[in-house]
Amino acid sequence: MPEHWFWFLATMGCVVWYSTITVYVAIRGAMDIKHMLRRLAGNGEEEQE
Repeated sequence: MPEHWFWFLATMGCVVWYSTITVYVAIRGAMDIKHMLRRLAGNGEEEQE
């Protein structure tokens, strides 16, 4: 490991960055889908009246 410390740190940095972006996109996507479904449900009720 001592002779490859740079590549170890670079790999760990990429893994942490990728994991952070993945979690962020998943949370924001879930919120967006929830908002979209709520808006669609509201539009359906307005059309029936």
